[in-house]
Amino acid sequence: SGDVKYHLGATGHYTSPSGAHIDVELAANPSHLETVNPIVMGIARSRQDRINPPLSYSVLPLLVHGDAAFAGQGIVAECLAMSDISGYRVGGTIHLIINNQIGFTTAPQFARSSLYCSDVAKSIQIPIFHVNGDDPEACARVAQLAWDTRQTFQKDVVIDMVCYRRHGHNEGDDPSYTQPLMYRAIAERRSVRKLYVETLVTRGDIDVDEAEQALTDFQTKLQAALDETRSKATEPFKAPPPPNPIGVLPPIPTGVDRPVLDRVFNRLTDYPEGFTPHPKLAKQFEGRQQLFEESGEIDWAAGEALAIGSLLLDGRSVRLAGEDSRRGTFSQRHASLVDYETGEQWIPLDTLTDEDTKFWVYDSLLSEYAALGYEYGYAQANPSALVMWEAQFGDFINGAQIVIDQYLVAAEDKWGQQNGLVLLLPHGYEGQGPEHSSARIERFLILAAEDNIQLCNATTAAQYFHLLRRQVHSERQTPLVIFTPKQGLRMRQTRSHIDELTAGSFKEVIDDPHVEDRNAVQRIVFCSGKVAWDAMAERDQRNAPVAVVRVEQLYPLPTEQMFGVLEFYPNAREVVWLQEEPENMGAWKFIEHRFWRVKERGYDFRHVARFESGSPATGSKTVHDQELADLMDALFSGL
Repeated sequence: SGDVKYHLGATGHYTSPSGAHIDVELAANPSHLETVNPIVMGIARSRQDRINPPLSYSVLPLLVHGDAAFAGQGIVAECLAMSDISGYRVGGTIHLIINNQIGFTTAPQFARSSLYCSDVAKSIQIPIFHVNGDDPEACARVAQLAWDTRQTFQKDVVIDMVCYRRHGHNEGDDPSYTQPLMYRAIAERRSVRKLYVETLVTRGDIDVDEAEQALTDFQTKLQAALDETRSKATEPFKAPPPPNPIGVLPPIPTGVDRPVLDRVFNRLTDYPEGFTPHPKLAKQFEGRQQLFEESGEIDWAAGEALAIGSLLLDGRSVRLAGEDSRRGTFSQRHASLVDYETGEQWIPLDTLTDEDTKFWVYDSLLSEYAALGYEYGYAQANPSALVMWEAQFGDFINGAQIVIDQYLVAAEDKWGQQNGLVLLLPHGYEGQGPEHSSARIERFLILAAEDNIQLCNATTAAQYFHLLRRQVHSERQTPLVIFTPKQGLRMRQTRSHIDELTAGSFKEVIDDPHVEDRNAVQRIVFCSGKVAWDAMAERDQRNAPVAVVRVEQLYPLPTEQMFGVLEFYPNAREVVWLQEEPENMGAWKFIEHRFWRVKERGYDFRHVARFESGSPATGSKTVHDQELADLMDALFSGL
């Protein structure tokens, strides 16, 4: 679809008058003010992480702000807060505020409570330089001072360039409607160029003729550029329709040899000399080891660790960040261990490889908006790495909705920008209330189009393992959203045998493995996520003639595979979509729109869901259990 010109990014190379060279990149950015800030920081950190020696900070983030946006947009404070945290440090960002003393039509006294628009930066005690925009030489001195400060102290620096906007907010805006006195004074004021020319002439640096010649030369360059642009004007044309989506891609073999998996698994508890693990954790790890050795089974967290470790041994770096992500919200991951006696940190998987391949795992600040934007920028600048951002609960992803709308799902369409970021969003209805149940699957499905995103709800450790590996080894880079389990992290049903990791690939659809007589099945239930285990348990208890089929990938929807499953059950004439979310949420409307042709094949097609609701889930465990019982009754009614 493209975008307006002033949103487009660019890359270039600058050669200074002294002959020095530097690469320059302008990040693509939307009109959602300040949203680009964490993107730029993530890009800078991603490039810095691949430059030796570490901590050289030889990539400089430069952010240009408006005065009203710097004071008014909360993401500015989030980015300042992350500026000196180990997982986000970039060695200092230079902030240039173009302080026009107005925000569109709003005067400063209505736009902030502080005296200066830059006062929010006082929260991290960094230098703030206020400079007169009508004095070019003062601006140049302050710019040099800001650079020297950043290089010396490796901290953020703010330049507040106090100036004015000579014209309106855009070409059609008349600012005198709301600021008549201000714009009368601006109209009477000589321009910066004229004021500076007078200074130079007064000092004897140039004469009037040289000044006029410089102006003529510049206007000539502008006119030449305009003439060239107009000469290349094309004939009117009708834009062609977009190409048809590719949809589900062919499977990618993502299995890993058993010796490699054993090496990774054993490293998880190969403690350094003198390291003392937490006594409770040591006992848990012993249980994990026993499960692996006696039955060959792994749980969800072990499947994740094996995926990360095998990717590291493939030469792919991995970065994982989020709120409490080192331990895991549900105390399942423990990617970073803390010595029980000394407090020293040890990251087992980071010791698998050499310096060129790294595993970074960080607890983030308590932010979704800036934190997700940062990881998007990081993934943008390092497409070969696996970059993951994890929400504490999937419900909190709405705090980063602007990044999702403007970057995650739209950047490729607007800017041709591909990105392989992975979002881990804990999702599942377990009676924990309306803010700890839903990652809002329906919102992502509304945004899904033109193969712009992958939405998956894996139900086993092996599926999760293959999905993470597929994300790195796929030829096409597309953001991946995984609706991860909570209760399922420790359920027996989500465990996998180690042999499932040594071969095969991610399965978009999983047929019911427990049906003994396919000819006896009367009803086929399609569902996604944890509710499949509820349905299977209830089916077994009732001994009902039902097959429960798991749709592990919701977008691109594997429609043909779903139709293919129907062929396995020749006597079934009923198809049901089951979801634990309310009727107006979850995947039902999306599934209905794309799978309704099942009716043309002679099947009755309906759905089972919670009653529609403005809130995602009840806050009462008792009511939750009643709703689940009602779901199961509705699912198996008539059998």
